[in-house]
Amino acid sequence: MDNKKDMPKSEDEWKKRLTPDQYAALRGRGTEAPFSGKLLHEKGEGTYNCVACGQPLFASNAKFDSGTGWPSFDHAISGSVLEISDNEYGMTRTEIVCSRCGSHLGHVFNDGPTETGKRYCLNSVCLDLEEKK
Repeated sequence: MDNKKDMPKSEDEWKKRLTPDQYAALRGRGTEAPFSGKLLHEKGEGTYNCVACGQPLFASNAKFDSGTGWPSFDHAISGSVLEISDNEYGMTRTEIVCSRCGSHLGHVFNDGPTETGKRYCLNSVCLDLEEKK
């Protein structure tokens, strides 16, 4: 999907396009179990894209092992994600969503180990690695 005109217009259309696990995370704001994601230990070079709409989100050189059980990145590609205040579950966090399709990707925290100080904590099921050729 290369642009917004190809985007599903209803949740029923999203359900048809995504797997149940993808739909639960991306559209239902769910979280996959820690240490269960297929991209957690991925070391390939390339770009991590939104699995829902294909938008490039994170470069592989921004990925690091946070030890939390989810793929983590220290910065996003400029303009690719939006930050939204999330006060659910009795805590204040910052949710990140794809700026193109609005799908939930995970959360960003200010406890990252690199100079950015950020830890973008993502669900593997929300991402697709487009490997560098």
